[in-house]
Amino acid sequence: MICWINPFTGLAGDMLLAALIDAGAPLDEIRSAIAATGLTGWELTAERVTDHGLAATRVHVHVTDPCTERSAAEVTDLASRATPEPVAALAVAAVTAVAEAEGRLHDADAATVHLHELGGHDTLVDIVGTAAALHALGVTEVVSSPLPLGRGRVESAHGVLPCPAPATLALLAGAAVTGCDLPGETVTPTGAALLRASGARYGPPPPMTLGPTGYGAGTRGLPDRPNVTAVTLGHPLKADKEEEVVVLETNLDDVTGETLGHTIARALESGALDAWTTPAVMKKGRPAHVLHVLTTPHHEQRLRDLVLAETGSLGVRRVAATRTTVPRTFVTVDVDGHPVRVKHGPHSAKPEHDDVASAAASLGLPLRAVAARALRERLSRDHRPHRQEEETG
Repeated sequence: MICWINPFTGLAGDMLLAALIDAGAPLDEIRSAIAATGLTGWELTAERVTDHGLAATRVHVHVTDPCTERSAAEVTDLASRATPEPVAALAVAAVTAVAEAEGRLHDADAATVHLHELGGHDTLVDIVGTAAALHALGVTEVVSSPLPLGRGRVESAHGVLPCPAPATLALLAGAAVTGCDLPGETVTPTGAALLRASGARYGPPPPMTLGPTGYGAGTRGLPDRPNVTAVTLGHPLKADKEEEVVVLETNLDDVTGETLGHTIARALESGALDAWTTPAVMKKGRPAHVLHVLTTPHHEQRLRDLVLAETGSLGVRRVAATRTTVPRTFVTVDVDGHPVRVKHGPHSAKPEHDDVASAAASLGLPLRAVAARALRERLSRDHRPHRQEEETG
């Protein structure tokens, strides 16, 4: 699923979260992901509003805990507890981006930097909530129009600062921006961090079949226009896709199979497109494995550091490559009350293993039996009138 963001009057974490909810992200799943962090003293609600004649959703974070500041390490630890794992990975990446930006600005170690305005409940709720919304909607690609940057000044814990705020500018390095006539902060550090963590690219909407559009309202009222961020979801057009990728490789002759399996799992959880090993014979006849990690350039550094840390290797090779992928769709079918996603490409269909395993365990049936039933249900859908694909990726 593609998520195209149109930051009509700017982008803030709460506006992006509200727009995703307006587009169909389930509020209960978002609350559950946030609750898993262990954060207490908060409540997330959403309401329908009308701004200059445009219906939109606005979110509110009601806080009873007086804590407004935390260290980056504490916020990162909370974000890492979010569930499911892809939500935690995106949330941690966003918090890490904020910490690194603040560290550069204050000439401090990112691991020990203290977050003032960005250390409160609302920041963590916005970040984890947005990550959960993107995951629930099945978003695999984020594209944004150029971000409008306002003018003037902004109040901070360090006094009056120029607008855009220095932290926002640091987080927007490499982003497409444009000036606008609005005074004040139009893009917040939280919004910028979420775009960076999600690997957003910038430009017009890519070729896609349009799905729902959601509008997220900000809290500031503007005299002549609705203060909203819009997100449009869409299915990629059915065409082969080429993208630049990187293969990270390292030879390993001194790690256990458990370590290799753990590293592969960690790499996949941290954004790798794929990860695998191949057997090899090294010098002096030593048996070994070559660990391969396929990734986009955006996640390359993080995955390289992960491989080095987990395996203890002294070096990693980098091989640039081009990957061609064919379109695929995900349809969720029902097997005796258990949802099972079926991935369907141009030439084959396959149920998702994790869903099949969960259903098989609950039903007390063999894995192959549940997979076969899921495929039969998928096939039967093709012969039912007026049914559409539920999700694409």
